[in-house]
Amino acid sequence: MRAYLDVWRLPSAKVLLLAGFAGRLPSAMVPLALLLMVQQQTGSYAVAGLASATLGIAMAVMAPVLGRLADRRGPRPVLLGESAAYPVLLTVLAAAVLSGAPTAAIIAASAAAGAATPLVSGTVRALWSRVDPRYRGTAFALDATATEFVFVAGPTAVAALAVLATPAVAVAVAGVLAVGGALAIATCGAMRAWRPAPAVRRGMLSTALAPGMPRVLVSGSALMLGFGALEVAIPAFADAAGSPGLSGLLLAVWSLGSVAGGLWFGARVVSASLPRQYRWGLLGVTIGLVPLAAVSSPWLLAGLLFLGGTAIAPTLTVQSSLVGAIAPAHATTEAFTWLSTIAFGASAVGAALGGALVESRAGVTGSLLLATAGAALAVGVTLVPGLRRRPDGAVREPVAA
Repeated sequence: MRAYLDVWRLPSAKVLLLAGFAGRLPSAMVPLALLLMVQQQTGSYAVAGLASATLGIAMAVMAPVLGRLADRRGPRPVLLGESAAYPVLLTVLAAAVLSGAPTAAIIAASAAAGAATPLVSGTVRALWSRVDPRYRGTAFALDATATEFVFVAGPTAVAALAVLATPAVAVAVAGVLAVGGALAIATCGAMRAWRPAPAVRRGMLSTALAPGMPRVLVSGSALMLGFGALEVAIPAFADAAGSPGLSGLLLAVWSLGSVAGGLWFGARVVSASLPRQYRWGLLGVTIGLVPLAAVSSPWLLAGLLFLGGTAIAPTLTVQSSLVGAIAPAHATTEAFTWLSTIAFGASAVGAALGGALVESRAGVTGSLLLATAGAALAVGVTLVPGLRRRPDGAVREPVAA
């Protein structure tokens, strides 16, 4: 507990944790609220799904571009610009949906709103990477745990607002949270101390291809693909068991397991190297997923999801620490935005594949096996011989097995 108190006392820590949480909520709220809003207005799940997917894809594609701009000019002007544009584009999107605009207009407005989503996650992680190394691991653990809470609180808030008011109100609330979080981070003390890195000529993918980054991004993509499949399999499992209302509870239990694991891990001092911690974390996630395909009881599934979930936040914590250690000094924010990009992109692919498996002869079991295979593939990627950059950035060396 003392480790968390030490982080809490760091300059701007309260802003980064609280405003970072608020600013990330829209990433979990707006896609679902948009899905519900479009479906209610058009009566089409196909159009609703396309609009929601377009928003998520635009957000994922634009994040590294904005991250590069933030590294070059500083995150503050980027956040301030997004804070001005995002609520306007969300309003345009809501107006297009509620006025019965053509599908093409709704899709275009979804893409614009997604592209303008404030760059909160990448900025917060980049700022955490600059704190005293003694507290950095615990800070990343708190950040990963807060992110897990986002994906519990976000959908829950949308569901409540949709019942008590309308999905459009949920979109409006998400917009307020995004702007409030982004402005708080843009004006905090840690941001004022930020000094943009000198301009460096580099290609579009140079940061993603920096030594060590491809391994993290590919393994992270495989892991997130598995999580996307699992997020589809869990509701399908609950429905097949005759208790569709349990799907939200099962997903929440899974996230709470991750929160518990993250809090436990963040208070520990681990002597193993970051690559080794990452590999063991991915292995723990895989082991936690293995028995799910053999379960028939929703309550047993809930217990296994909680236990297996305890490895998720620690693994994501180490993943962030790795990126902070190997990212080029002039591209820290961009490097962290690549994590957000692969999270949205790969999980969307996993959800699509998992949904196809659920509808096929493979059924829910097939989707659960895909989740396990994704995590196992992530472990395999870390075993491929290669080079990485040392945390001090001075020497490249083979990754230890």
